[in-house]
Amino acid sequence: MTGLSRRSFLGLAGLTGASMVLPRLSYAAKAARPNVLFIAIDDLNDWTGCLGGHPSALSPNIDRLAKRGVLFSNAHCQAPICGPSRASLMSGLRPSTTGIYGQIKDDDIKRASKAAEECTFLPEYLSGHGYKTMGIGKLFHNHAPRGVLDVSGGRRGGFGPKPPERWHWDRDGTSTDWGPFPDRDEEMPDYRSAQWAIERLHEKHEAPFFLGVGFVRPHVPWHVPKKWFDRFDPKDLALPPYLKDDYADLPEIAIKLAEMPMMPTAEWAKDNKEWHSIVQAYLACVAFVDHYVGQVLDALEKGRYAENTFAVLWSDHGYHLGEKNRFTKHSLWERATRAPLIIAGPGIEGGGVCHKPVGMIDLYPTLLDLCLLPANPQNEGHSLAPLLANPDADWPHAALTTYGRGNHAVRTERYRYIVYEDGSEELYDHQDDLDEWYNRANDPAYASLKAKLKQHLPRTNAPWSPQSHLDVNAYFIGQQRRR
Repeated sequence: MTGLSRRSFLGLAGLTGASMVLPRLSYAAKAARPNVLFIAIDDLNDWTGCLGGHPSALSPNIDRLAKRGVLFSNAHCQAPICGPSRASLMSGLRPSTTGIYGQIKDDDIKRASKAAEECTFLPEYLSGHGYKTMGIGKLFHNHAPRGVLDVSGGRRGGFGPKPPERWHWDRDGTSTDWGPFPDRDEEMPDYRSAQWAIERLHEKHEAPFFLGVGFVRPHVPWHVPKKWFDRFDPKDLALPPYLKDDYADLPEIAIKLAEMPMMPTAEWAKDNKEWHSIVQAYLACVAFVDHYVGQVLDALEKGRYAENTFAVLWSDHGYHLGEKNRFTKHSLWERATRAPLIIAGPGIEGGGVCHKPVGMIDLYPTLLDLCLLPANPQNEGHSLAPLLANPDADWPHAALTTYGRGNHAVRTERYRYIVYEDGSEELYDHQDDLDEWYNRANDPAYASLKAKLKQHLPRTNAPWSPQSHLDVNAYFIGQQRRR
C-alpha cells in the first residue's frame, strides 16, 4: 500500500483544480486513477487497539491499516444515529442543511428537502467521472438507494441471526441483547459481505473502482459465535468510567435528550451484574468484525490493486457502554460522536496520527482530491488531503455534530461545546476532563471561548424533513417533529 512520496502526493493533489477543465478522460487516464476501498463499520466507538479506548480490545487488522496510513484520533460523526450520519457523509451535506435529523429510507433521502434533492451522492459522483461503483452491506442506512451503485451485492435484512427468545434484554424499540450466537461465522451477514468484496477484488476491472463494504457488527444485538466471546474473560474486563451524579450540572433539555427508556442503564447493568458481560459481548463483536476487515485487506494487499488503491475505514458514530448511565448512541457527548477514521494508500506515509478535529463529512471532498477529480461545490466538508500529507498541518475547522433541529456539538482539539435549541449549553475541557463530567458552560471565565466556538455553528437549521423520523425518543417526537 506504499507508493508515491509525500512530495509526489502533494503534487498530484494540486492537480485537482486543473482537472476541472480537462475534456472527457481517455481510457489511459482512467486506468491511472486510483481505486477506493471504502469500509464502513456500524456502531464502532474507540474500542480498538489503535485508538486505545479499552485495554482489552483486539483489533489487529484495523490497527495494521492505521500503521499503513493516517489515523484520525479526533474524528466525529455529523449525527449520532445511523441514518442521518450516513446520509450526511454520502451527500456531503450537514443534517442542518437537509433536515435529515433521524432515520430515513435510502430511497427517501433525495425527497427529504430541496437541498437533499439537488445533491449528488458520493458513488454517483465517482460513477459520473468514470469509476465503476460497487458495494455490499450497510453503506447508507439500509444498503444504497436504487441505481446509485453500478454493481450491488445487496444486504440481508436486519442485523444477523437471533436466538428464538431474548436472553438478557427484551424491550420494544431496540434489538439490544447479548451472548454467543449463532454457531458459525458463515451464518453472519458480515461473513457474506467480506467474501463478496474479496471476489470483487479478485476480478479484473477495466476502469478505476469504488468498492464499498458495509459491516454491521458491533451494532446490536451483540451476538457473534462463541469462539469470539471466549477470547475475553468477563471478570477480567475493565468497566468504562462512570459517575453516578454526572447529570447534576446538566441543563434539563440535555437530560431529556439522553432519555432512552428502551435501553439498559449502567445502574441496571451494575445491579444485575451484567455490565462485564455486555463489555465482553461488545469486544467480541469488535474482534469478529476486525477479522473480516482483515480478510478484505488481505485480498487487497495480495492482489493486483495493492499499489493503486486508497483504503478508507470509518464508522457512522460512537457508542456509550455505560458511560453517562447509558448503553446507546443518541447523544451529543464524546462517546456517541467520536468514531474511527483511517485513510491509507499511495503517497500516504504510514503511522501518522492526526489529532485535529475532523468529520466523516470530510471524506467526500477528500476522496475527490485523492482520485484527482474536480471538487463538488455542494460539499460542506473539507478535504483532509493537507492532513494526510502532514497530520500536524494548520486546520482551522471544528467537527460539528447535530442531533435534532437546533442541537449541536462543536469539537475542537481541546474543547467540546454543546448548544441546544433552547439556548442551554455544556462545555467540557478535554485537557483535564476526558469523561466530560464537569460542565463549565456557566463559568464566566469561559465566555470569550464560547463566543469563538459559536462561530462554528451552522447558519442554517432546516425544518425537520417529513421523510426523516426518530421513533426512539419521545422528546424529539413531541417537540421536534411537530414543527
